[in-house]
Amino acid sequence: MSWKEDNKTYQILRDAEAGGYGVVAAIAYNIEHIVAFVRAAEKKRSPIIIQFFPWAITATDGLLVRAAAEAAKHASVPIAVHLDHAQDEALIRRAADTLPFDSIMVDMSHYDDEENLSKTKVLVDYCHARHITTEAEPGRIEGGEDGVADTADLEGVMTTAQQVDDFVATGIDFLAPAFGNVHGEYGARGPILDYERLDMVREAVKAASQKAGRGVRVVLHGTNDFPEDVMKKCIAGGVSKINVNKLVLDDYLVFQKNESAGLPSTTLVERGISTTQKLVEWQMDVCGSTGKAPAKA
Repeated sequence: MSWKEDNKTYQILRDAEAGGYGVVAAIAYNIEHIVAFVRAAEKKRSPIIIQFFPWAITATDGLLVRAAAEAAKHASVPIAVHLDHAQDEALIRRAADTLPFDSIMVDMSHYDDEENLSKTKVLVDYCHARHITTEAEPGRIEGGEDGVADTADLEGVMTTAQQVDDFVATGIDFLAPAFGNVHGEYGARGPILDYERLDMVREAVKAASQKAGRGVRVVLHGTNDFPEDVMKKCIAGGVSKINVNKLVLDDYLVFQKNESAGLPSTTLVERGISTTQKLVEWQMDVCGSTGKAPAKA
């Protein structure tokens, strides 16, 4: 049996694709978020992927990542730990060598296509040798978020069928296409997505996966302020890993800004957990993963 069959991110997304639902992959910035994500998953009987930007490694010397891995280990539902938008080659190697990640996004999208592919291939091989599955971004999704390098000065590039073939050939396990989605805010007009391109990507991934003799799953980035119908349409279009940031942290951020002054530290933590948990549970319902997680053996 391939080592990937024992990889938690691979297992979770394989089952999601087969079941036609999406799995929330939420960015954690502190211990309250980790606890809230795990509690939401257990309450809703849903898998979840806890994600970190590289910031979490450098700011906490990896302690936040280890805390999430410990929580995932003892949870009653499947939980994976993922490094999102890792753009520094040395940090990717450090993460693969020293931290308990199930998967890493090798994000070389700030390079031109040829260098992106060559660097991605080397780093995918490096991660796979350590039984860590990998994600990459063909094309370029515009914008930035708190905790990841801003690429707003780089022009967005929509994903093409050729890029899908090229990136699947690097050995990646998960592919994050650019089809009108952006990191950060969409503004008053909201998201304007190219669903036909997403359909093309899904079919190209299927064809390339069959040719390569292995499964590759499609990932959705840039979900800030997505209405429920847009999220469900993307999932129907074939995405299985649903990256969320502000979408599940909005109420937490509002609470911190407007209600936290003067509260005891213990109350601040407890309220932060419960406030975050509610939005995560909501998104699990939206993505269709509620009730989909079997109890861990």
